This record gives sequence, structure tokens and C-alpha cells, in this order.
Amino acid sequence: MASISQTRASAKVDAKAAERERLRQALPATVGHLRQHQAGRIDDNDIEAYVQLNWLEWHGGGLRLTITGRNVYAQVATPAA
Repeated sequence: MASISQTRASAKVDAKAAERERLRQALPATVGHLRQHQAGRIDDNDIEAYVQLNWLEWHGGGLRLTITGRNVYAQVATPAA
């Protein structure tokens, strides 16, 4: 039987994984906003999470995709074969 602390830890891991997947699926829309110079339409919490994941970075007062972000975007934006 799992202890309460193990159950809570597992729930936190599951929540983080779910949030990461949500951000991953939202990345194409985020990139669209950046390309249209509408970064203000991206939720501040999402921006913070993307930066934390190293998918976006601040550059010269603006946001841009990192190499990691470009790779994740390519995975999501490419239709599955």
C-alpha cells in the first residue's frame, strides 16, 4: 500500500506531466502569436512556464523560441504519419 506522501508525490508528477503536455499542444498557437507580434495574447503564466521549460527565451525585450522549443514545435506541428 502506497503511503500518503508517495501518493501526493505521484499526483504532483502527474500534474506536471499534464501541464507540460498542455503547453506542448498549445505551442503552435503560441508560435503563431509570436509570428504575428501578438505576444500579449499569450498568458503570462504560460510564458513563465515556457521559459522554465527552456522552450522560449527573452531576447532584446522580446520572446523567441529556443532550439529546444523549435524541436518541440517541429514535433507537434508535423502531422503524424
